[in-house]
Formats: sequence, C-alpha cells, structure tokens
Amino acid sequence: MTESPALRILLAEDEEAMRTYLARALEKAGYEVVTVDRGTEAVPLLEAEHFDLLLSDIVMPEMDGIELAQRCNEVSPATKVMFITGFAAVTLKASRDQPTAKVLSKPFHLRDLVLEVERIFEDQAAASL
Repeated sequence: MTESPALRILLAEDEEAMRTYLARALEKAGYEVVTVDRGTEAVPLLEAEHFDLLLSDIVMPEMDGIELAQRCNEVSPATKVMFITGFAAVTLKASRDQPTAKVLSKPFHLRDLVLEVERIFEDQAAASL
C-alpha cells in the first residue's frame, strides 16, 4: 500500500467470532476496520463518517445486509458494498437486489476475502483514472 491513509471498512456481522476474525485479517492487510453487530448500528455510522467499503453479512437481526446496502446507497453512495453469506439462496437475492455488490460465500479463506477487497479497491482506483 502507498502512504495514503488506510482505506476504511465498515464490517457488519452479527456473529462475534466471525466479526473478530474478519476484522483482524483486514487490519493485518492494512485496512482501518470499524465493526458493528447489526445493520441498524451501521446506518448512523454511514451517515456520520466516510467508509470506502461496507462489508456486510446478509442474514442479521433487525436489518438484513441487503436492506443495509440499500440504505448505504442512499446515505453514502460512494461507499462500495460487499456481502458475505453462508446461504446460497440469499446470494441469488443479493445479486439481484444489489447487482454491483460482490458476494463472498462462507466458508471462505481469509486470503480470498482480502484479495476480493483489494480487487474492489483496484477497480475503484482504475475507474477514477
């Protein structure tokens, strides 16, 4: 990574062990990570702060990841969206409702997660040239 400030990721994942595991891997890869355990907690952060990426589980209590992504598109349109899920049927719905969002299906290797996140930011950088 260059000397620019760390890219910021908002991670919404209701399962604590998974949230900790993902955050640690992303921080190790050089990203600044803010974590929440539900979509309703993520919305005020998206409204108040800048995030480069919303990384969200799809199946969560109170507000699912797809609804959260739709709110993110409204309040922070520049924020990229990536979903993680363990449910194949949910992956299809996410792809239909959020066609620009990447969906990573569990189980996945942490290296794959970091590579997908890097790819999103590479695409973003290429688009801004």
